[in-house]
Amino acid sequence: MGIARERGYELYPLTFDYGQRHNREVEQAKQIAAYYQVERHQIVATSFLRDIGGSALTDETIPVSTDGVEDGIPATYVPARNLIFLSMATAYAEVVGASAIYIGVSAVDFSGYPDCRPVFIEAMEQAARLATRLGTEEGQLSIEAPLLHASKADTIRLGLALQVPYHLTTSCYQGESAACGVCDSCRLRIKGFREAGAVDPIEYAIPIDWPTQPSTK
Repeated sequence: MGIARERGYELYPLTFDYGQRHNREVEQAKQIAAYYQVERHQIVATSFLRDIGGSALTDETIPVSTDGVEDGIPATYVPARNLIFLSMATAYAEVVGASAIYIGVSAVDFSGYPDCRPVFIEAMEQAARLATRLGTEEGQLSIEAPLLHASKADTIRLGLALQVPYHLTTSCYQGESAACGVCDSCRLRIKGFREAGAVDPIEYAIPIDWPTQPSTK
């Protein structure tokens, strides 16, 4: 949202309540939308993803790994989540007359999800243009993934420069008041802040060795 705002877009944030393990990310999304003073924050129920299951984030019988980021697609991958979310965002874009859909996926320092790769974003943008009035009659619909080729450290640095409210954000898969610090998402977030020479403002359940001096890289 910080990048889109910086580029001059009017914001229409869309949050998906998809039956995830916890509701914390939805609640934090509300606070972030309020921070940016958006006129409308749309929250869409997509709990059918819990019915489909197949992910540690939507099926509590599948454990969330705390052993570190490994090769291959992890159990936290939600089948075709971004495909579904971007399809619904495309429909919303038609309704509000948006010219761009922003998504914060990264293909660097990520968990190996197939729907975070450049080839998927490119294919989805083409499909969105072919499937919509915005795309076929006005040719103005794009899918913007400005963090796609950025490392976590670069993402953190950019967010700090844009005064992104990191204290309102959440990444932990467990959803407790203090982030666990050991799930893949926490590990990647901590790595980003440390490599950026910054201290994450959210609370962690374990001690974190934060840098004492800003990085010069």
